[in-house]
Amino acid sequence: MILVTGANGSLGSATLAALRTRGAVASGGSRTPGEGMRRLDFDDPAGLDLTGVSTLVLISAGYAEDDQVVARHTAALDAAVRDGVHHVVYTSLAGAGDHLGFALAHRATERLVGASGLPWTILRNGLYAELFGGLLMWTGQGVESAFGDGALSAVARQDLAEAAAVVAAHPARHAGRVYDLVGTPVTADRVAGRLGVPHRSIGLAEYRRRLLHETPGLLPFQPPMLASIATAVRHGFLDGTGPDLTTLLGRPARDPLAAAVAAASAARPAAGVRTGTADVR
Repeated sequence: MILVTGANGSLGSATLAALRTRGAVASGGSRTPGEGMRRLDFDDPAGLDLTGVSTLVLISAGYAEDDQVVARHTAALDAAVRDGVHHVVYTSLAGAGDHLGFALAHRATERLVGASGLPWTILRNGLYAELFGGLLMWTGQGVESAFGDGALSAVARQDLAEAAAVVAAHPARHAGRVYDLVGTPVTADRVAGRLGVPHRSIGLAEYRRRLLHETPGLLPFQPPMLASIATAVRHGFLDGTGPDLTTLLGRPARDPLAAAVAAASAARPAAGVRTGTADVR
């Protein structure tokens, strides 16, 4: 059986659905499991149960500080070794993402996966096109961002889910492989153009100020994380492309610009209200 962690989240639920569409025997795990799911709380290592799991799709539990994320992944991998899991597929971060403020937990987890002794595959996922669109800030006149003229090789979340399903359905074919799953570059100007509104670039200091003082609900680690995305895009560190995504999918990737535009459009507030930033969970 294939087990997908974080199955109530966006990527986990899409991966589970893609596996079932392919006819794979797959189930989900979550700290708040739905019907037919297995309860998996990585903050409760003693309660983890992976018996009967042949392939574990470990969706990064990245919504926390680095030490907590690494501890959660350590607990999952320890349980996988103990309970006889045959293969681990880990959703990591694209190689160009080493400049991002949340890269360390991913790279540390890759080391843990390699040291586990289990057969493994690493999926280095590019940033979601939906996230890029959602990070544009609406004003009365259009959208603003700290991305400048920089581009992001973004990926539609559904494509990453389907790539994970391809690997998990036949893991032996992908053992020991690291795939860099990036898309085609999109810019804030192009998203704004498709929306039919102007885009204004703001400086990084102004963006950080808004994150710290005008964006309620962010956890302490999130403002520097979001600022690192903005500066990496702005200065051209995340615009590289590669063939791994389309090779795994066996087809062209979905248009990331369309996904970014849809996300930005969905975040458009009522007239006269400026947004702060996207929900990055």
